[in-house]
Amino acid sequence: MAPGPRDVHVGRDDDGTVRVAGPAAGPDFTRAVLDVAGAVLTWNVLGDPAPPVAEIHDPARAQQWLWAIYGERTAAAVHACAAGESVAVRVPADMTALAGGAARLGLGHWAARWWPASHLDGIPALEPNVLGLELAALTHECQQLFDDGGDQPDDCVAELIEVHQVALDQLVEWWHATSPSTDTARHLESVLWSVDDAADSAGLDGQALRRLRSSLDRPRRDGAPVDLASLFVRHRDYALAAGEPLVAGGRLIARGAGTNDWRRYPPGFVDASETAVSWTARALGARRQIEVEVVAHLAAPVAGALLVAEVGVDGGLPSRVPLARRDDVWSGRADLELPAGETQPRIEIGLLLPGFDPGPGPEGAADRDAIRALVRRRLATAAQPFAYNTSTYEGTSGPFLAEIAATTADEDY
Repeated sequence: MAPGPRDVHVGRDDDGTVRVAGPAAGPDFTRAVLDVAGAVLTWNVLGDPAPPVAEIHDPARAQQWLWAIYGERTAAAVHACAAGESVAVRVPADMTALAGGAARLGLGHWAARWWPASHLDGIPALEPNVLGLELAALTHECQQLFDDGGDQPDDCVAELIEVHQVALDQLVEWWHATSPSTDTARHLESVLWSVDDAADSAGLDGQALRRLRSSLDRPRRDGAPVDLASLFVRHRDYALAAGEPLVAGGRLIARGAGTNDWRRYPPGFVDASETAVSWTARALGARRQIEVEVVAHLAAPVAGALLVAEVGVDGGLPSRVPLARRDDVWSGRADLELPAGETQPRIEIGLLLPGFDPGPGPEGAADRDAIRALVRRRLATAAQPFAYNTSTYEGTSGPFLAEIAATTADEDY
């Protein structure tokens, strides 16, 4: 059963955008976002369950899902604001089943983008193919949110299935090896049926999908218990043994840790720890040199896009140091301009990917710590028997299959 109504604010901006529930606060990495028909929905992943913030740029298109997310009273208020019949109003919003599904879908996209995987912090990575298939199932179940407008990148069921179907056989094996009376088995079965239905609706075919359909059409066979750590084994080509200085000799001037702002590079490049970025300033005769080392994420690319370190000295204009991946680190060095007579300069290091970087924002260390605490709580829950129903709003925060699998990771976390 969904919680009772909660009041939301409905108002119209000068540019004609109708807002529900006010501005979304917090850094990008604290917000789950969905592009839906005629609008963008946003949730704060650190907040209590609540109706999403909506920025509605096309109220006519949004009417197909507004009533199912917020209830009829909020949908009517949005229509009135869009028509100029009212400027702002406060109305009750119902916490509906579709609202719960949408929130869970948004949380899944957030996890795919912002999950702070870190060897240094002991937070395992999520298996992207397992998460991708569950996102496909959730998107299919939430199709009322989308239309044929072509401007909703989150309505990507067919693409998600095609990209991540390599995990279908593993999910089927996991399902057969799990006692049918458990919540995990029921959740696995629900995801598999949704993926099958979505693939059929999209006209997709292939050996993995045919094996899935055959398995679902036959009576369920119980297999031997499966070792998830082996089922979803991650292959690595290096050991985490970074940290040797890039340059031998020289006089140490200063060393420290840099800022690891997750917003400034894509997911999968860098270990998410606050201590992942380190630097050393040395004197080599008359030269002054900065060395930067950054712990790489498990999925960090070995070629192609290269990160850079942004180096600022005593508040001056920053310069950039190109970084290249070496085993489990991104590393680089460059000559450093220091004020004459300066023995302990104030050096600030940031990390970014040129062309992706939105620019530095307010320091968000406390918010990043809150995100780490959130995912640790979710992993602790995923490791325990957990009864949930993801079709209701209360089930929004139930563990994803990728989180359950991550708790069995055999890596050195």
